[in-house]
Amino acid sequence: MILPSTLPILPLESKVLLPSIVTDLMLSDDDARRIGLTDEIYIVCVPLTQQQTHGVHRQVEGDVSRLFHYGCTAKVLAVDRTLPHALSVRVQGVCRSSVEDVATADSLRLEASLIHHVGGDLQEDGLDGLAWQLRGLCKDYVTRLRVIGIPEAILFDLERRAASAPISSLVDWLLCVTETTLEEKLKALETVDLASRLETGIAVHFRIEQTVDQQRRGFYLRHQVHLLAIAIPSDDDDEELVELVQNLNDCNLPEEARNSVSRDIKRLRKMAPSSPESGVLRAYLELVAALPWHKRMDDVVNISEARDRLDADHYGLELVKRRILEYLAVIKVKQDLSPPILCLVGPPGVGKTTLARSIATALRRKFQRISLGSIRDEADIRGHRRTYVASMPGLLISGMRKCGVKNPVILLDEIDKMVKNSSQGDPAAAMLEVLDPAQSSTFVDHFLNIPFDLSQVLFIATANSMESIPDPLLDRMEVVHLEGYTVDEKVHIAKSYLWPKQLAAHGLDDLVISDAVLQYICETYTQESGVRNLDRCVASLCRYKCREYADLMEAGRPHAFRKTIERSDIQRILGLGLFERETVMDDEDHAMSGVVSGLAYSQSGLGDVLQVETTLMAGRGRLTLTGNLGDVIKESAYIAVSWVKANAYALKLTRSRKEELLENTDIHIHVPNGAVPKDGPSAGITMAMSLISVLMNKAVSGTTAMTGEITLRGQVRPVGGIKEKVLSAHRAGIRKIILPARNRRDVEADVAKTIIQDIELVYVRTIWDALEATQLLVQPTDVARPIECRL
Repeated sequence: MILPSTLPILPLESKVLLPSIVTDLMLSDDDARRIGLTDEIYIVCVPLTQQQTHGVHRQVEGDVSRLFHYGCTAKVLAVDRTLPHALSVRVQGVCRSSVEDVATADSLRLEASLIHHVGGDLQEDGLDGLAWQLRGLCKDYVTRLRVIGIPEAILFDLERRAASAPISSLVDWLLCVTETTLEEKLKALETVDLASRLETGIAVHFRIEQTVDQQRRGFYLRHQVHLLAIAIPSDDDDEELVELVQNLNDCNLPEEARNSVSRDIKRLRKMAPSSPESGVLRAYLELVAALPWHKRMDDVVNISEARDRLDADHYGLELVKRRILEYLAVIKVKQDLSPPILCLVGPPGVGKTTLARSIATALRRKFQRISLGSIRDEADIRGHRRTYVASMPGLLISGMRKCGVKNPVILLDEIDKMVKNSSQGDPAAAMLEVLDPAQSSTFVDHFLNIPFDLSQVLFIATANSMESIPDPLLDRMEVVHLEGYTVDEKVHIAKSYLWPKQLAAHGLDDLVISDAVLQYICETYTQESGVRNLDRCVASLCRYKCREYADLMEAGRPHAFRKTIERSDIQRILGLGLFERETVMDDEDHAMSGVVSGLAYSQSGLGDVLQVETTLMAGRGRLTLTGNLGDVIKESAYIAVSWVKANAYALKLTRSRKEELLENTDIHIHVPNGAVPKDGPSAGITMAMSLISVLMNKAVSGTTAMTGEITLRGQVRPVGGIKEKVLSAHRAGIRKIILPARNRRDVEADVAKTIIQDIELVYVRTIWDALEATQLLVQPTDVARPIECRL
C-alpha cells in the first residue's frame, strides 16, 4: 500500500491517535471544508502539544508551533452528516508519520510533508520474550477488569485482541484503552522502534496495574462502606444534614439501630425543613449520633489510691469504706461490673454523694448525678414517645449523652423519694429494668425506641430510708448503711477538714479554736447526722472574726485582734443555743418513782436520752398516752401494761392470782418534749420499768438508762442505733445502761473501748433480768417467775 507523502493535517486537541486504532472525531462544517473531507481519503492526525481553551478540533490558523513533530496517518472510514452544524468522522490509524514540513494550501488548510513508518509487523522477529510478557500482562489486566465489574461484552473483545492481534498493534491498543497520560501517548507515537515501544508499553502497564489495584481496593472499600453506612450524603442535603449523616455513619451502630436510623433519614429527606415533625426527627437523629455506643474508658482500679481518696474525703465510716474497697477489689479481680448495685442508705449530710464521687475518682471514670427526688412520671425515666413536639429522652439516656462514654459512674440520688403509683405511671417500676443486670443491656427509652446497652454503667443509689423503696427494687441493690457521725467524729471533722477550709476561704490563716469549743458548738447549735450545719456555724465564726479584724485595721489597731475563739464568744457570735444537752441528776435523793430514763435514736442519726413518766390516778382502768407518740411506741405501752397485769401476782402487786390489777385506777404515761414526734419499739422496756416503778413506789436511779423491745412473754428483743444511744448516754452522764443481750455484738463492733470501760453495760434477755438490774427486785428469790418468761 502506497501512501501519499503530502496529506491534509487534522489537529487533535488533548488526544493522540495511534496506528490500528478506530475512533470517532467531531468536526465542524468549516473544518471539514478546509481539509476537503470525503470518504476513503487519507489525512494525518497531528496532536497539539499545548493546551487550548477554545474548541476541540480547530485549525491553528497559521501558527504551526503547537503541532507535534509526529502524527498518525489515518483513513477516513465514514462521515456522519446528520448532526446540525457538525460532522462525526470515523477514522482508523494506519501508520506513524514524521512531519517534515508544513505548508498552507489554498489559504484554507494545512498540508504536511510526511515520511511514513510502516512495516511494524516485520520488526517482531527476535521479540518473542517481550511479546509473550506483554500478552500475559494484557490477560491479567482483563482479569482485573472482570473483578471490578466491567461488562463481559467488553471483556470478550479485549480477550480476543490480547490473544490474536499483532504485537505492534497490541501495544498501541493497550496504550489507548488504559489510563495513560498524554505525554506517554506522545512518546509512544514518536517511538518507531518496536522493541522500545514494547518496553514503554510494559512499563506503562505496570503503572496502570497499580492504579487498577487501587481502584479495586477502593471498590471493595466503597462496597463495605455502603454495607456499613447508614446513609450516603446526598447533593440535596444541607450542611447540617451532611454532617449529621457523617456522624451517624461514624457511630458504628448495632444492626437494629442502623436499620431504624436509615429509615428515619429517608423520612427526614422527604419532609419540609419547616415542619414540626422534621425538627423532632432531626433532634432524635442528633441524639443517636451523640450517644456513646462503643466509646468507653479503661478501668484503672488502684485500691491504695481509692483508700487514700476515701480517707481524704471522709473521716470515720470504717465499715462503709471497707465495703466500698471490697467492691472495687471485685471489679479489679473480675474485670467487670457483675457485683450488685450499691445503695448508700443514711441520713442527710453524712457524705453519700461524696462517697460516690470518690468511687468515680478511684476508678478514673466520668461521674454523672441524676436526681430522682419527686419524680412522679414514668417518662422521666423511660423518656417521652416521639408523638409530639416537646418529647425528650429520659434522664438516663440524657445522662449517657452528657458523659460521652458507655461505662460512667451514675449516681441515682434520692431513689427513695420517687413518687409511687401516680397517675402518670410508676417510676420505681421503670427503674427495675435499669438496675437489673439481665435487662439493662437492652434498655429501651421511649424517645430513642431502640435498645441501648447500660450493662457497663456503675450505678450507685442513695436513700435516706428504705421504707419507701419497693421490695423488688430494693432486692436488686446491695444496701450499705451510713449511720451518721458522733459528736467526737464531728469534732475531728471540724478540726481537720471544715476549719482549715473556712480559714482558707476567709483569708484567716492563724485563727485558733479548741476542741472543747467545737464540741460545745456540736452539742448546742447542731443536732444532725451530718456536718452541714456545723460547717455553717464554723463559717459564721470566720465571718465574724474577719469583720472584727477589718474594723480593727480601719481603726489602726490590728494588734488588738484576738486570734483565739473562746467558749464565751460563741453565744455572742452564734446567738442563743438551739439545743440543750440532756443530763441526769446524780443525787439519788431526788429520784422519783415512775420516772425512768430511756435511750432513743432519731432519723437525723443522733442518739438522745428521754424520760418516761408514769403516774396513777383513780378511774376505771384506762390507759392514757401523751407526748406525740407514734403507733409502734403506743403498742409498746400496751404490751408493757398487759405484761405487768399478767404478772402482777408474781411481782407481789396483788394478793391473789384472781385479783385484777388497776381495776379502779387509770394509768397515764407521758414522754416529755411533745413537739418532737416519737416512734419505734425500743421504749418498751423503759415503759415497763416506769410502770412497775410507780406500782412498787420504788425509784430507779437517775444514772441508769435502758432500751429494748419487749414481748408479751417478757422477752427483751434487740433494737437498732446502739452506737448512737450509748454515746448520747455517755455524754448525758449515764453510768449504767441496760441493753438487750443480742445487741452485745453491736456494742463490741461499734462503740469505742474507752466508752465501754467508762460505763457499766448490763445485757438482759427478759424483763425479770431488767428488774434485777434496776434493783426494783431486791430479793429475786422471793418472786416465783413464770417458766415461759425465760424462753
